[in-house]
Amino acid sequence: MYRFGLTPWERYGKAAAASIAALLDREKAERSSPLGRALDIGCGRGQFTPELARRGWEAVGIDYVPAAIEAAKNRNTEGVTYVVGDATDLRSADLGTFGFFLDIGCFQGFDAPQRQAVGRGVSTLADPGSTLLMLAFGPTRLRSRIGGVSQAEVEAAFPDWELLDVQPAETAGLGWPMNRTSPQWYRLRRQT
Repeated sequence: MYRFGLTPWERYGKAAAASIAALLDREKAERSSPLGRALDIGCGRGQFTPELARRGWEAVGIDYVPAAIEAAKNRNTEGVTYVVGDATDLRSADLGTFGFFLDIGCFQGFDAPQRQAVGRGVSTLADPGSTLLMLAFGPTRLRSRIGGVSQAEVEAAFPDWELLDVQPAETAGLGWPMNRTSPQWYRLRRQT
């Protein structure tokens, strides 16, 4: 979709910026400084990765699309590293470990085996007690086009993680049909 200049998820990020900022602020408030390392999975053109760095994380963004990573790098945000890599094969990216993971709309686009691979990869890179904050659409009959996952599918991909919270996400800024997908914020913690 980058090839055609279609990035509807970026429009949502702007419309829901205040609610996303509140969630990121909560993650910061629950930790002591230094915050450590954070991985933005499926970072795209780096819309949210700088927000992690601004809050004090050593932020790394990873995306499969080289053009998106180039655009993110062109932002020249201090304290941020961007890497071309596959979210379904995080181990091969040689990124080190992280205390926080952010996924805004990436996980939901994968099929079941790919979701399992993402879960294994995140678990491999997770420090003990790490937190994962994920925004995902719910499954709909349009799932093949816009993705979507159920809570059970999230939990199945992260069996060694405790589901701390599930809350509805803002739908302002989402056009049809995405505003009908019941987006949810999932917050999980790696069990030690």
